[in-house]
Amino acid sequence: MGKLSQMVLGMACFLFVVAAGSISVGAGPKISDPSKVDSDYALQGEYSGNYEDEDGNIVKAGAQVIASGNGKFRLAFYPGGLPGAGFKNDKSTIARADGELKDGQVRFQHKELGAAVLNDGRLELYDLAGQGGPSLAKVNRKSPTLGKTPPAGAVILFNGKNVDAWKDGKMTKDGLLMTGQTSKARFQDHYVHVEFRLPYQPLDRGQARGNAGIYVQGRYEVQMLDSFGLVGKMNECGGVYSVSDTPINMCLPPLVWQTYDIYYTAARYDNAGKLMTNPQMTVLHNGVKIHDKLELPGDRNTTAAPLGAGPEAGPVYLQDHGCPVRFRNVWVVENAQQ
Repeated sequence: MGKLSQMVLGMACFLFVVAAGSISVGAGPKISDPSKVDSDYALQGEYSGNYEDEDGNIVKAGAQVIASGNGKFRLAFYPGGLPGAGFKNDKSTIARADGELKDGQVRFQHKELGAAVLNDGRLELYDLAGQGGPSLAKVNRKSPTLGKTPPAGAVILFNGKNVDAWKDGKMTKDGLLMTGQTSKARFQDHYVHVEFRLPYQPLDRGQARGNAGIYVQGRYEVQMLDSFGLVGKMNECGGVYSVSDTPINMCLPPLVWQTYDIYYTAARYDNAGKLMTNPQMTVLHNGVKIHDKLELPGDRNTTAAPLGAGPEAGPVYLQDHGCPVRFRNVWVVENAQQ
């Protein structure tokens, strides 16, 4: 392996310099309005680019910069490209670093390996000798299923006009669906499309940071969480809570609209109520398949599920965890096949 390749794989140990303005962050903000973000918000995001390695091959790389509040940042570096765009989904190869804003720059450093500079929307990497490596440009990815039109016959649960399809439904003044909603309609086999926007909570961590979820049949939760740049555990965005981690973390930055497209096949029971076949779920997060016919536990409840296991049809449930997660364009196609 050449020095440049070693530099790329060792990104957790690099010095990063991020051009920045002044920082002003209140304690524990939960920001759902994109017009009210702090100055850290503009620095976070995704970066991608190509470079030539020592063998003359064109190699792709990606990075995610995560705002942690009060001028602190984290970085995740992905050899091969961003998740869903070249990264080989080997979580052990993700390199990570922490940094802090000082003198107008956010610095992540290791005295033995090298440096990088993020300025004017580009992340420029250098080795100790000053030799240039990858140059990554800031990118703003969007889900290919964002704004997807419901087909004829779909059950429209929310289109921004009213909350009539929900029990005690609540909508914001700007026409977005709020958390803590249970659909009046109940479903067996179905496909559900939902668009969601996670709040910006830079000072919060873990399950306190933009937490919500969608439960199919009120039984199985696909987690929603601001886990941008994290590993992708079962209690992070894309994970099926208490069942499975997500093999690839497709979470985009907070305040960016994201999509879940979920195909669900209900459990099958005999006439005596005995479980014959477990339910299954296929999940696309921002257009990328992250679970493919994942088998679910048809004989037990998952943690915090509002509806117990059983043969009855169940609702779409949008969980409330006290975070201002917002939803739009929610609809269901019944009897859809995975």
